[in-house]
Amino acid sequence: MRNSSHTKTFNEIPLSILDLAPIKEGSTAKESFQHTEDLAQHAEKWGYHRYWLAEHHSMPGIASAATSVLIGHVAGKTNHMRVGSGGVMLPNHASLVIAEQFGTLESLYPGRIDLGLGRAPGSDQMTAFALRRDLKQRVEEFPKQVEELQAYFEGTGIVHAYPGEGLDIPIWLLGSSGFSARLAAEKGLPFSFASHFAPDYTLQALKLYRDNFKPSNTLQKPYAMLGVNVVVSDTDEKAKYLATSLQQQFLSLRRGTPGKLQAPVEDMEEIWTLSEKAAIEKTLQSGTTIVGSKETVKRGLEDFIKKTNADELIIHSQIYEHKERLRSYEIIAEMMD
Repeated sequence: MRNSSHTKTFNEIPLSILDLAPIKEGSTAKESFQHTEDLAQHAEKWGYHRYWLAEHHSMPGIASAATSVLIGHVAGKTNHMRVGSGGVMLPNHASLVIAEQFGTLESLYPGRIDLGLGRAPGSDQMTAFALRRDLKQRVEEFPKQVEELQAYFEGTGIVHAYPGEGLDIPIWLLGSSGFSARLAAEKGLPFSFASHFAPDYTLQALKLYRDNFKPSNTLQKPYAMLGVNVVVSDTDEKAKYLATSLQQQFLSLRRGTPGKLQAPVEDMEEIWTLSEKAAIEKTLQSGTTIVGSKETVKRGLEDFIKKTNADELIIHSQIYEHKERLRSYEIIAEMMD
């Protein structure tokens, strides 16, 4: 599966942040954005490589629906860290609009903007219809959309994207299955896999990407960034307690009742059924969801890197209290030192 004989170690790869801009129970989107700004500024100081925000719609607990707007806000409140989308769900948009939006961002913050693209709706079918006005588009059309977007940046089409044309904006393909892995390999693009919620397909997708990779003007060899859920605190017990907010979020999604991020609880057994527990523990399995003290989490991250030979990790920490979330990312940064 690995594309070289050298296995990377924890201190050899960049660490980045995936922020879903969570809205806590009893809070508002405004406070969520204040927390995002604060976390991004701390992340830059602590040495994180990039800070990505994700497009979701009709989700009361996620505030990053207008993803490009929030990217601009974060980039404006930081100085040098890369900021981007993890990702923009391209089927929801006209490629020209995304080219113009990210052309604007790159013009405002040169050399700092990433454009991560996904093909999922980031919502349910009714919301997807509200965004697109029809649901005729098929999955097979996503590669064509990516080509169209690339053409706008290259200036090779009849219609032109101003700003956007001629700008060097890194395009990433995101995925939770093999589809985008193959497409990223074929196009010679960097690839980010959602291991944090599709752990069973991680190694398969990496193999597809690395085995089929074709060098391009963008990238000469495969580059894979993997998503990991991490909740770290002073003790294993406290971290497990804080992680019940993440478990509750996945439980609400499984029940089809997405809501705001809930406060941690002492006992999840009072909330979920045995079948729900089994399903969520399978999704949030050890290896791609790492919970514990500094020592426990460092071992977990080192094992994951050894298993996958990831080029970069993007860390998602869904923690209810902002100060605890900051502390979790700070402890991870201490590991980088």
